[in-house]
Amino acid sequence: MFSKILIANRGEIACRVIETARRMGIKTVAVYSDADRHAMHVTLADEAVYIGEAPAKDSYLQGQKVIDAALKTNAQAIHPGYGFLSENAEFCRLCQTNNLTFIGPPVPAIEAMGSKSAAKAIMEKANVPLVPGYHGEDQSEALIKQHADAMGYPVLLKAAAGGGGKGMRQVWSEEEFSSALAAAKRESMAAFNDDVMLVEKYLTQPRHVEIQVFCDNFDNAVYLFERDCSVQRRHQKVIEEAPAPGLSEEVREQMGQAAIAAAKAIGYRGAGTVEFLYENDGSFYFMEMNTRLQVEHPVTEMITGQDLVEWQFRVASGETLPLQQDDLKINGHAFEARIYAEDPDQDFLPATGTLNFLKTPTENAHVRVDTGVRQGDDVSVYYDPMIAKLIVWDEDRSKALARLRGALKHYQIQGVTTNIDFLYNVASNDAFANADIDTSFIEKHQQSLFNEQSGDIESYLPLAATYVLLSQKRDNQALTSANDPYSPWHNNNAWRANEKNLHKFELNAMSERYDIEVEECREGEQQYYLVKCQGQTYDVQGQLLDDGLLVTVNGHRQQVVIAAQQHSFSIFTDLGAITFAKVVEDFNASDDNAGDAGLQAPMNGTLIATLVEVGDEVSKGQALMIMEAMKMEHTIVAPANGKVSEFYYQSGDMIDGGSALLAFDAE
Repeated sequence: MFSKILIANRGEIACRVIETARRMGIKTVAVYSDADRHAMHVTLADEAVYIGEAPAKDSYLQGQKVIDAALKTNAQAIHPGYGFLSENAEFCRLCQTNNLTFIGPPVPAIEAMGSKSAAKAIMEKANVPLVPGYHGEDQSEALIKQHADAMGYPVLLKAAAGGGGKGMRQVWSEEEFSSALAAAKRESMAAFNDDVMLVEKYLTQPRHVEIQVFCDNFDNAVYLFERDCSVQRRHQKVIEEAPAPGLSEEVREQMGQAAIAAAKAIGYRGAGTVEFLYENDGSFYFMEMNTRLQVEHPVTEMITGQDLVEWQFRVASGETLPLQQDDLKINGHAFEARIYAEDPDQDFLPATGTLNFLKTPTENAHVRVDTGVRQGDDVSVYYDPMIAKLIVWDEDRSKALARLRGALKHYQIQGVTTNIDFLYNVASNDAFANADIDTSFIEKHQQSLFNEQSGDIESYLPLAATYVLLSQKRDNQALTSANDPYSPWHNNNAWRANEKNLHKFELNAMSERYDIEVEECREGEQQYYLVKCQGQTYDVQGQLLDDGLLVTVNGHRQQVVIAAQQHSFSIFTDLGAITFAKVVEDFNASDDNAGDAGLQAPMNGTLIATLVEVGDEVSKGQALMIMEAMKMEHTIVAPANGKVSEFYYQSGDMIDGGSALLAFDAE
């Protein structure tokens, strides 16, 4: 067994690998970029080595720098995690050249599965079922389109070197084909430096079911059952579960044996995942094989009781598989929800910012949190916006789903827009509860999944008003500690001679303004507040806590968690996190730019291409330029019919979020 390994990754997967290594007595070396100098994985590792600037291409994707760090620290092996260099055959070869063990499959296996086209050919020879499609070497648009026309629409264009939904487009008609192919090729080239494409028949209601396989150097191979990953946005998984609901033992064994056949066909070693498209009639088709540990591996660990990272260490160090097929059993049910910094209501646009407040559900035998961030950390534009993975387990699916809903309610983040409320909506959806799922689940249930907070936000106004008043009093008392505590000029109780003690202000929540009036009252030693808003009067008593407010409203006592920022605060409620801001009018605001039709960058990113020329007449909705941010393309479209009079940036330029991108003259 290794005595020291280097982890060529960052974030939650680096922390996850460190956890197992520490339990096994293996020392760890982390690598980090400028953006990650104080990251969680850096502080958890025994050693850490700086490898470059923040962009991944200058640090985490620099294979030689990673190798140098391993040699410098006398590490014996490198765990690549997932993403970055994990499926890079050249990096694996570089490890071998430097006598470092690559904790993953051999070079030929990575190369065999690195091209989706080559993988299809290999699987066809191994009698693994395939989706009808074309994955040949001739990449002429005419030939690819000919195959698409012959299969019939819809079809799916996929980057041969791709993964994670990059370089992938659904094409629903012949008229869309050329533009979709160009976009898929462009995205594939940007992500993989390769624009070879394949086309497949697009199955309209399939489920995405994948099999976890493991192989050692002694011709032993097992499958650790399946995961259902059908709930996806942009072809990227959102919620995964194990085992797949409704899968018969017969089909499970058939898929497992097909996955083992796929692994053996390429001389596989270590952890891998064979992904299938599964139809409810029991038919299934090979989609691709991921030659690494998957993001969603924890659900497999929860239902099998096995540590897959430990298995990786043991196989890579030359040991046999810890268990054989007959030793493996399914126990209970598990879900994983991916907590992302993104805005589901804005087409899942990635978000950046600081995690000003972060409170996770309590971990126990039923709840697990895999994360690489802490309160105060930044979500950077340079890397994937995943904050954490929330994993739950119970003895059956319905109980595990109840665990998931409860845990999501106790996952509280402020400072960055997240998908937590969206995940809760998915977990609460009747169709999801009934396992009526396929890869179009989100599109089918948009109305229920993307609804705005449907509860009565106004019922939380008394809590918000009380928090504002008590916070002001607390801040005022802190101010008097450095001055005369008896000075009436430091009072903040709205006292007026012969008048009520009234506070009047406005609160902003969900783009609505609310007039608030609070009267301070006292009966003997008991102080209370009469809060008036929206035509209602509430009798309120409150007390500030370290992380929120203990409050009684009209006899209803409750305790809420509140996270405050400089100009706003969020109350974590049954509706999700509701953010309030005390309205301060800006009397210096100017209307000079009110008619400016210029467009702004949705977030920090890089300009990939401009699609029109200055002076061109364009139509409403026409694509004007393409930005890339956090591994995703974002198309900027014309807000109306008009003319582009100037572009402020050129291809390759880095752009700050909120910056004006171009000058646009609307008709």
